[in-house]
Amino acid sequence: MKICLLAPANSIHTLKIAYSLKESDNDVFVISFHKPRVKDLEILYIPPIMSSLGKLNYLLHIPKIKKIVEQYHPDILHAHYVSSYGLVGSLLNYHPFIVSVWGSDIFDFPKKSFLHRYLVKYVLKRADFVLSTSNIMAEETKKYIDKEVFVTPFGVDCERFKPMPELRTKDKIIIGTIKALKPKYGIEYLIRAFKILVDKYPFLPLELHIGGEGYLKEELEKLAVSLEIGDRVKFLGFISHDEVPKYFNMFTVSVSVSESESFGVAVLESEACGVPVIVSNIGGLPEVVKDGETGFIVPPKDPEATATAIEKILLDEELREKLSVNARNFVLDKYNWKENFKLITEIYRKAIEEIDHG
Repeated sequence: MKICLLAPANSIHTLKIAYSLKESDNDVFVISFHKPRVKDLEILYIPPIMSSLGKLNYLLHIPKIKKIVEQYHPDILHAHYVSSYGLVGSLLNYHPFIVSVWGSDIFDFPKKSFLHRYLVKYVLKRADFVLSTSNIMAEETKKYIDKEVFVTPFGVDCERFKPMPELRTKDKIIIGTIKALKPKYGIEYLIRAFKILVDKYPFLPLELHIGGEGYLKEELEKLAVSLEIGDRVKFLGFISHDEVPKYFNMFTVSVSVSESESFGVAVLESEACGVPVIVSNIGGLPEVVKDGETGFIVPPKDPEATATAIEKILLDEELREKLSVNARNFVLDKYNWKENFKLITEIYRKAIEEIDHG
């Protein structure tokens, strides 16, 4: 198949799909308004005409993109993110046209105004197939269309994300997270939960490792110092995706207590490494954790509940081992990327057949 992806080339989600398509002997072409980080894919980067125009740049490039797509003549045009690439794809009048919803484009964007809501409805109506990575996001999408929304989980490469016992140390208990340092990921509440644990168990070798970059870093560092745990909280900075499995395997417990999350890929990656997880009862996170079996689900913005859940795992070695084994098996059963990717290619073939017989 020839597949044209309209998607951000700097996103690991885009790259995972593109590489999987390429490895399956498909012809893949990516058109992106975001500068790519790789050179072994065929990617057309379209820079902004004027940075001050913001996303209006996307619309100004439509004649150029339309010409490129028609010349490439793909079997499938697949746009990712309704409110940007999806809108561009819907205006190209090319079929089969598939659009994937990603999160804020369906949870937040249509609520901004009547016009935003209309644009979302327009894009979804123009699509031949609509895809979502989570059930909760699919249900949200159905508020704007009366067609089926196919759930295609964004799973995990279980050959890369796997238990590596040799990386786990017995002289440290590491509670960790790998997230962008932004308010919606609730890292403040994780730090406060960690403080509760340090105060309760001052002689345990507890450390909190926070991977990721973002504008909240300085504020979070100050919070840790003000709580007198600065020496136990380590900010790891940017972690490349190749390095993520190593860091997850160093964690005793992985925590994602976000205030907003459409799915939870990092949670699945932790589980695939056999690491028990704690997540907040928000968005798509409860879909990727079996409460009491692979980890625990806690209320958002609740340091006390988060600390209690971490404590259960740390103090019960038998429970910790059970959660670890269950977590790995859960991902293998439901979120193995090889199987999830097959769902996408099956939809591609169905779309082509419907156009051929339409």
